[in-house]
Amino acid sequence: MKTVNISLNSIDKVKAFVNDVTKFDTDFDLISGRYVIDAKSIMGIFSLDLSKPIELNIHGEDNVEKVLEILKPYIVE
Repeated sequence: MKTVNISLNSIDKVKAFVNDVTKFDTDFDLISGRYVIDAKSIMGIFSLDLSKPIELNIHGEDNVEKVLEILKPYIVE
C-alpha cells in the first residue's frame, strides 16, 4: 500500500480525479480525519472537507508507479 496527500479543491478537479482513478482495478481510499471513503465515489468525496489536503491510500503493488504518474496533478508535498 502506498499513501500520498492530494488536493481536490475544485469541482472540476474532483470530477477529473474520479475519472482517473476509475481507470484502475486497484482500490483507493480517501482519509480525512476519522472518515474513510472509496476514492471512486464522487458523492463520498463531496462529503469530505476539501479545503485541505486529503490522504489517499493506494491498495495494490503492481501498477503503483503508473497510478502515481496519472495522479501527479493532484499530489501535494
